[in-house]
Amino acid sequence: MPVPDLSRVRTVTSRQNSLVKDLRKAFSQAEPTADGYIAIEGIRIVEEAIRSGLRFRALFLSESGAAQGSRLVPQMADNVEILLLPDEVFTSSVATETPQGVAALVKLKTSDLKDLLEDPSKELAVIGTVGIQDPGNLGTIIRSAEAFGIRGVLLGPKTVSHYNSKVVRASAGSVFRQRIIKAPVFSEAIRLLKAYDFFVIGTSSHKGKPLDQADLAGRVALLIGSEGAGLPPDVVAEVNEFITIPHSEKVESLNAGVAASILLYEAARQRRT
Repeated sequence: MPVPDLSRVRTVTSRQNSLVKDLRKAFSQAEPTADGYIAIEGIRIVEEAIRSGLRFRALFLSESGAAQGSRLVPQMADNVEILLLPDEVFTSSVATETPQGVAALVKLKTSDLKDLLEDPSKELAVIGTVGIQDPGNLGTIIRSAEAFGIRGVLLGPKTVSHYNSKVVRASAGSVFRQRIIKAPVFSEAIRLLKAYDFFVIGTSSHKGKPLDQADLAGRVALLIGSEGAGLPPDVVAEVNEFITIPHSEKVESLNAGVAASILLYEAARQRRT
């Protein structure tokens, strides 16, 4: 179904089109294109990117999704290319098996650790992740971080890329607005935070101070490890205190995204009171 009365829309039928190739590669590798754009998919996610003020490189519509996606076209800047693709070309280029027919290449805002270190706020919380490999968990953590006023998310080694389309979808657009910082040498990043008066709190499923007794106010860095391995030894060595979320012994551990959300809510609650 062609998009009616939209002169900006260009029909492309080849999988070898350069923008189509960039879209397919960005989805498959979960990394930005050579010029820094990531692939996103779905009408609501594209609308969140628009609302977040992201820069668009291209908007892609499938033939079957064009009627619904056409409402996005007037919201695109003049320099954004808008491509109409046959359904089979679109489906072969995106990540989901049953796509909505809308995708885009957008550029995320960048942050670095310096932004956090130079923030003078006395009430400042960040969360760091190590070994979080499930995209749904990381997306949930990023979404909860925005919901509860966390100022930054540090991504340590063996953590899934926040460019992953499933992370973007699980974050419900929070990945577009939240300050996200890659920290490949995580123990060094933690030492830097401590040098700038952050109190570093590690989480554990079986040891540490119960959450309701922990002080999460002030400048704190909350660290979440993988459900299986927890925090690595070099990070454990930098932790000031461990906390745990009391729960039934029938449950071995909480899902990382759920555990992080509980911690972040408690940190926000303490700041309110």
